[in-house]
Amino acid sequence: MRKDALDAAAAPPVRVLIADDESLMRAGLRLMIDGVDGITVVGEAADGSTALAQARAFDPDVVLMDIRMPGCSGLEATRQFRDAGIRAQVIMLTAFDTEDYLLEALRAGAVSFLLKDSHPETVVAAIHDAASGQPQFSPAVLTRLVALAAETSRPSEAAPTHGPDAAPMGAITPREWEVGTFVAQGLTNSEIAEAMYVSTTTVKTHLAHLFEKLQVTNRVQLALRFLEHTT
Repeated sequence: MRKDALDAAAAPPVRVLIADDESLMRAGLRLMIDGVDGITVVGEAADGSTALAQARAFDPDVVLMDIRMPGCSGLEATRQFRDAGIRAQVIMLTAFDTEDYLLEALRAGAVSFLLKDSHPETVVAAIHDAASGQPQFSPAVLTRLVALAAETSRPSEAAPTHGPDAAPMGAITPREWEVGTFVAQGLTNSEIAEAMYVSTTTVKTHLAHLFEKLQVTNRVQLALRFLEHTT
């Protein structure tokens, strides 16, 4: 058996909670991912309040969260996850008729966004990426996010809004600013390293500094901060 196969077999499964108010959608997602590529579904919820309770009970690694649910929405549940210190990474699922909520949900702490009609391989990959803290987006969602960030940005009249001196980002160095700008453009660490003629380790160091200075927890939130200050 190959080493990578052995490593995959030895790794603990990625524990997933499915939260969607449509029972058919929950059933379809379970059939799509349960037992596939080291993923196990540990629970289902039809609303945000139940998702919060099950996250506390089952401690999932990833939650597939419908953005619109009755009562406590996926958006509000994601906020409550962060406030409660729940470690699960949230992937928002959308039929893409909820674009007004995309930025708000990411600010609340969601790590990724996927369309509900995404290919099964895309969903499985997104779950594994989310479990390791890496965001993934459907291409249409990423395009809309950039547009929304531009539409909702409101430059400050009291301070410059471009470059590393833009408030409240004055502590960022020029190289950190360059890395953050590339992240906002959707580049991977290796692509950023190639563009800047540095190692991926150096890029990761800059990212760690940016996360700390801007008090963000993932690349998505970092990208949004830069989009808001460069549009």
